[in-house]
Amino acid sequence: MSDFSSTRRTGLPRVVLRWLQSLDLTVSPRPFRRDFSNGYLIAEIFSWYYPEDIKMHSFQNGTSLAIKLSNWSQLGKFFAKRNLKPIRELIDGTIHCKPGAAEIFVQDIYTMLTNRRIKHIQDEEIDFSDRLYQNKLPMVARSTASRAIKTNITLSEIMVEPNVNKNRQKVNAVINLHLQRRHLEREQYPERFNIKPTLGARAIRRPSAVSDSMINLQRDKSMLISSVGSTEIRGKTGVHFKTIQVKQAERCPFDVSLNTDTYVKGLPKRS
Repeated sequence: MSDFSSTRRTGLPRVVLRWLQSLDLTVSPRPFRRDFSNGYLIAEIFSWYYPEDIKMHSFQNGTSLAIKLSNWSQLGKFFAKRNLKPIRELIDGTIHCKPGAAEIFVQDIYTMLTNRRIKHIQDEEIDFSDRLYQNKLPMVARSTASRAIKTNITLSEIMVEPNVNKNRQKVNAVINLHLQRRHLEREQYPERFNIKPTLGARAIRRPSAVSDSMINLQRDKSMLISSVGSTEIRGKTGVHFKTIQVKQAERCPFDVSLNTDTYVKGLPKRS
């Protein structure tokens, strides 16, 4: 199969390409996203290892959404029967033709069936968005927000999951990623967006220099605080001040006894 001869075209390691060639598949997958999305080739790969469980006459090689769901439904029952646990995100990405999902899923199947560990070609974090493709483009050719939604959310996703709230969450996630990328571009290339620095950004930041007088003043304050408890206080001019204790004279107790005769002298006497 000549289509498996180039790792650059398929995005698969050479060892995986040789393994696929040894299976002698009936269909030559030219675009991996389209030909692996219906699950027909996935079923044919597993039929070589589990011929008693997978019958190829029950699978159809078509592109409609109904055929895809039927094939993947049978594969789901087979995975549950054989206790195989492929990653659900890889299956969904393969069904909806996400970029790089089919290639990663084939590598996962190779590890599952051969018990051999391989190293992925992609060293960066794996995601099924067009982020890597957008980073390679110049800023003029990069997608807008509406184009990013159309590229990262396919029509088959909306048809499979018609829930409005879930689809709205997917749209918000795509818009947030787009806004983060635009914000990063504005920080990296401010001259392109005609961003003028503010007055605070243009101001020169210098460390505050403390004068000798401030240091001396702080030193005098510390000396003054340390000498509060002493009875002798020395001023800055060298004049000595001495505290004088004054003893206050005692007051005589006031005689509260009153002479009643002086008060009743002018009053008429009672009979």
